[in-house]
Amino acid sequence: MITAQKINAFTFFKLPSCWWSGVRCKEIDPENCTVTVKHKWFNQNPFKSMYFAVQAMAAELSTGALVMSYIQKSDARVSMLVANNKATFTKKATGRITFKCNDGLGIKEAIEKTVATGEGQTVWMTSQGVNEDGVQVSEFQFEWTVKKK
Repeated sequence: MITAQKINAFTFFKLPSCWWSGVRCKEIDPENCTVTVKHKWFNQNPFKSMYFAVQAMAAELSTGALVMSYIQKSDARVSMLVANNKATFTKKATGRITFKCNDGLGIKEAIEKTVATGEGQTVWMTSQGVNEDGVQVSEFQFEWTVKKK
């Protein structure tokens, strides 16, 4: 079973730039995944806010961890890939930013369908980033494709 601790170990070994930037999974359940990252000198842009790519890593992990979780639960060989993404930035990202994706059930249906039919499926998943005051700083949408191998 995928846990927040296992996801963090995965980033250390397989996604080191994510780990060293401070991206950490805080919790995952069947419907949601929460990932945080703190603004530091190491992950900032020249304008003294969090670099957009660091926000993208955290947002993508909040969606991708749900995809990995349902692939594991399916007991089938399923490939996963981001086909598209969109981002909107609404406020300067400073302090600790929390990204949350609530689209677990959507990817569950897509994986079940690809396992049953063998046809590739796509699903858009959204992750919203909020600062410590609960104000949204960014929103990312990722189009995940899943296909039975």
